Amino acid sequence: MKQNPDDKIAAIISKPGKSELAGILPKLITWLNDHDYKIIVDPETAYLAATQEVVPREQMAARSPRFAVVLGGDGTLIAASRCMAKDSIPVLGVNLGTLGFLTEVPIDELFSALESLEAGRAGVQTRSMVHCQVHRKDECIAQYHALNDVVVGKSTIARLNHCDVFIDGVFVSSYQADSLIVSTPTGSTAYSLAAGGPILMPEVNAFVVTPVSAHSLTHRALVVRDSSQIEIVARTGEEDAYLSVDGQIGMPIYDGDHIFCRKSDYTVKLLHFRGTFFDVLRAKLKWGQR
Repeated sequence: MKQNPDDKIAAIISKPGKSELAGILPKLITWLNDHDYKIIVDPETAYLAATQEVVPREQMAARSPRFAVVLGGDGTLIAASRCMAKDSIPVLGVNLGTLGFLTEVPIDELFSALESLEAGRAGVQTRSMVHCQVHRKDECIAQYHALNDVVVGKSTIARLNHCDVFIDGVFVSSYQADSLIVSTPTGSTAYSLAAGGPILMPEVNAFVVTPVSAHSLTHRALVVRDSSQIEIVARTGEEDAYLSVDGQIGMPIYDGDHIFCRKSDYTVKLLHFRGTFFDVLRAKLKWGQR
């Protein structure tokens, strides 16, 4: 459906089952209506917004909303961001979760954030993504974009995951580990951090390659420039592995598959209202607290 460029459209995406939604959604819809926005909601939100137009998340960006309000935790925001990145739709993350590295707006500050956004006082943080392709027998069979990370992991508990890693065609090492993570700067505070990887500022132009529970103690996280192409070759024998994208989608990986990772052509635009990256780290990681 072609939109009038003068239309003000706002998208609402939410994590189902959150008790806070019943209280906040009617107020959010009223605010948007009072400010002349046409509202579209995803199917997960529809049960609490019966009078609003329902649009699948994957089709929302094509409607050219001014922004998307994401009500949930970081996982909901990451899933929504993959849908919005191709069309550069700004995302406002409202934290209904517990940790929230990305969903920076507390629920009680939602409407002050919206007022700032309407008045043009919101900042925008641009986050890079990683693009990966899976090649099997010289044919690309799948491709994905990830905001946090791409993980090649084992599919059974007992066996280690074997893979060879190349950077820009140059052999790096053969890894035996539970998993191998290719992380963006945004994802450096997620699974990679839990596996012992470094924290990167969002503006750093790099990827982190982090082995999880590596068989060799000399295998450590490796930081590479994001203009590099990272190639992972699965060496699983008769076993199989699994490719996980942002911990949400993925596919089985078999012996001889090649996974190519590079910087995505798309970026995620996160609306930002206060504080710095280090404020978030201190709050979320309890730095400096006794």
